[in-house]
Amino acid sequence: MKVLFLISEVEDIVKTGGLADVGKALPLALSELDHDVKIILPYYKAASDTLNLSNCIAQQILYVNDKPYAFDVKNLNFNGIDVYFVDYPEYFNSGALYDESGISNAEKFTFFSLAALRTAEAIGFKPDVLHANDWHTSMACYFAKHSPLSYEHFANTKSVLTVHNAAFQGVEQTLKVPSLDSKAPGMYIENDHINMLKTGLLYADKICPVSQTYAQEISTALGSHGIDDVIRQRINSVEGILNGCDYEQWDPSTDEFIAAHFSSEDMQGKVACKKDLQRTFGLRQNAKTPLLGMVCRTTLQKGFGYLMPILESLLDHDVQLALVGTGQKDITDELHRIAAKHPKQFVFIEDFKPDYAHKVEAGADFFLMPSEFEPCGLNQMYSLAYGTVPIVRGIGGLKDTIINYGEENSTGFVFQEPSSEALLSVIRKALLVRLEAKKEFSALISRGMKQKFTWEEAAEKYSEVYSGLKSH
Repeated sequence: MKVLFLISEVEDIVKTGGLADVGKALPLALSELDHDVKIILPYYKAASDTLNLSNCIAQQILYVNDKPYAFDVKNLNFNGIDVYFVDYPEYFNSGALYDESGISNAEKFTFFSLAALRTAEAIGFKPDVLHANDWHTSMACYFAKHSPLSYEHFANTKSVLTVHNAAFQGVEQTLKVPSLDSKAPGMYIENDHINMLKTGLLYADKICPVSQTYAQEISTALGSHGIDDVIRQRINSVEGILNGCDYEQWDPSTDEFIAAHFSSEDMQGKVACKKDLQRTFGLRQNAKTPLLGMVCRTTLQKGFGYLMPILESLLDHDVQLALVGTGQKDITDELHRIAAKHPKQFVFIEDFKPDYAHKVEAGADFFLMPSEFEPCGLNQMYSLAYGTVPIVRGIGGLKDTIINYGEENSTGFVFQEPSSEALLSVIRKALLVRLEAKKEFSALISRGMKQKFTWEEAAEKYSEVYSGLKSH
C-alpha cells in the first residue's frame, strides 16, 4: 500500500528521544514488506545545517484564514525511503526542535500537518493510509477529512494514529493557533483551547497505542491523562501494537560501546563489562556486589516519586547504583546530594551519552524501571538482550514484555502497587534470588536473552491494520 508517514523526528536525521527511533525503524520495516512509504517531517535547523538540501518542487502556498503560508519542500533518499521536509524557517529554524520562545508548538505542528498533506498532493502521492504519530501530527487525521484545502486528495485515504504518550496532547488557546481553519468545524475545543491529540483521536480510522496494556489503560480515568472520554467513544477502533527494538544497535555480541562482547551461550564478557562500568563510574570494582542501573529522564513518570524516598534505605544494603539521566532539577539536586554521601555505592551522571547507556545495560546486574506510567518502554527490551534483569512496575509495555519471577517462563521482577515500599520490597526480593537461587537466576537471565520484540513483527501488525481499513 501507499503509506504517508508523518512524524516530528527521525533517528539519523533529527532526534530528541525515542519517537525518533520509531520514525526510522517502523517505516523501514514497512518498506521491507513492500509498502510504498513516504515520510514527511519539518525541516528543522538541525536538519538543514547537516543536509543542506535543495528544493525538489515549486514553492507551495497555503491560505488559512486569508493568511498566506509559503513553504518549500526538500527531499532526501533515506535508506531507500523518500523523506520530504516542510521548509518554513519562521517555525522550524530555531535551535531546538520544540522551542516555544516565540511561536507555540501547537501552531507550528498544526501548520505542519496541513503543509504535509499539501506536500503529498504536490508530489502526486495519493496514500492508501495516512499514518500519524502523537499530537504533533494528529491534526492531519482531522484535516484529511475536514479541511477544504486537503480533503479531496485524501477522499479514499484511511488514517492511523499511533499514540506514543498520551500525557502530551498539544493543548493551546485557539487564538494562538492561526493556522487552524476557522471555517472547518468539529475539532476538539474546550474553553477556547484546541486539544490536538483528542481531535486526531476523534477522526483517525484506527488508534494504535504502543502496547496492548497501554491501550487498556488509556480507556480509564486513572491511566488516560484525561483522554478517556474520547477513547471510550472510539473504543472499537483502538488496537495496541507493541513497538519493536533495534537489535542491530542493541546486541551484546557486536556492541561497539562495551568493554567485551558476550551472548547467552558465553556470558564471560558480561563480567568484564561490569568491571568496566564500575571503573568508568568510579564504583568499587567487585563482581559479587549487585549493581543496579538506570538510564532515563529524571522525572516522576520514570518512577522517581517511588525511588527517592527509599533510595538511602536501598543503599544500606551491599549494592551499587549507576544512574544516567537528565530532568527535573529538584530530583537531580537530591540525586547529586545522595551520590556525594555514598560515592563508592552510587553514581549519578546528569547527562545523556549513548556510550554510557550501553555500558549500563551491559554491566549492570539489574535494570530499574519503576515507572509511574510507561506506554511501551525500550530499556526493558535492551536489558533482556544484555542479560540484565529488569525490575519494573507492571504497567503499559512493561507488563506486556516482562514476566514476573515465580510465574512460568519468568524474565524479570514485577511490582504493581504504586508505592516506595512496594519498589523496595521487589528489589530486595530480586537481590535475594540472585544470592540464594543462583540456578533459577541464571535460567531467568537465559530466558530473557532469548526474547525478541522486533520491528518486523510490529510492521506485520500495522500491515494487518492497514489491510483491515482498506477492506472497509
